[in-house]
Amino acid sequence: MKLAFGQQTSKVKQLADKIAQAISLGEYKIGDLLPSINRLSAHYQVSRDTVFKAFLDLRERGIIDSTPGKGYYVTDKLTHVLLLLDEYSPFKEELYNSFIRRLPSGYKVDLLFHQYNERLFNTIIRESIGKYKKYIVMNFDNEKFSTALNKINPSRLLLLDFGKFEKDKYSYICQDFDDSFYLALFTLKERMQKYLQIVFLFSKGLKHPQSSKEYFTRFCEKEGFLHEIQEDIENLTVRKGTVYIAIKQQDVVKVVKQGRLAGLKCGKDFGLLAYNDIPSYEVIDEGITSLSIDWEMVGNEAANFVLNNVPIQKYMPTEVRLRKSL
Repeated sequence: MKLAFGQQTSKVKQLADKIAQAISLGEYKIGDLLPSINRLSAHYQVSRDTVFKAFLDLRERGIIDSTPGKGYYVTDKLTHVLLLLDEYSPFKEELYNSFIRRLPSGYKVDLLFHQYNERLFNTIIRESIGKYKKYIVMNFDNEKFSTALNKINPSRLLLLDFGKFEKDKYSYICQDFDDSFYLALFTLKERMQKYLQIVFLFSKGLKHPQSSKEYFTRFCEKEGFLHEIQEDIENLTVRKGTVYIAIKQQDVVKVVKQGRLAGLKCGKDFGLLAYNDIPSYEVIDEGITSLSIDWEMVGNEAANFVLNNVPIQKYMPTEVRLRKSL
């Protein structure tokens, strides 16, 4: 059997991962002797040196050890985990860092991104079946559940972030983009009353739940705010007396820059409210007020799911992190 080696990493690393995966899936149990270097060399059609170095890699990880005259044996069971996120962002990095910090050395996490591409998402899920003990997955859509996920044992799957679909048989840690968004805006009602209008920046094709627009409109109409949902962000002009709600980090930067060009001061002449907090929002223009769930807590909860095998079904509260931009 010849391994189909890729270009991303060395043959040694790929062979070591292949053996580690077999250990994780129980093909080799703790205390079992591994096949000899000669046997694995012939089986995978690689050099003896490649097998030897792969064994060294596994021994450094604490997964195997060797006894003179007997060979290499399994010392610990490595658990493979798939962490499939939508796209990179600083708050996803916070989630990832808190997640891996909680996991012991016997856990190997493969981090992949599907970029909201349904075909790519389904391909990753299809090719991952049977390779992992746990699957931590951000779906590609808030309203549409991928049928590819039905192939995963529900006890092994944790859904993150999106989740406005039937998911009662699965574990999940999700955001509420509707009522929780409305309540967060309500807590800022008095601060926004000094402005003339609220503008929700929601560009076409934005991968954010469309229902947020409905709850934004509902809040503004009930509380008597002039409001607008602006899709054309490219030609944005920042106006005095307006509060801007920005979901994308690029749009936050755009509002700040356009405000400066117009000679307006953020937090005084216009307001700015960002979605999903990131560290830089603490220092941009003396601080950008944000609406966010606790992404570090999400990572910790996901790690607890992996470690303790206890089901979880939880909606994270949306928090207001008040700074000078509002």
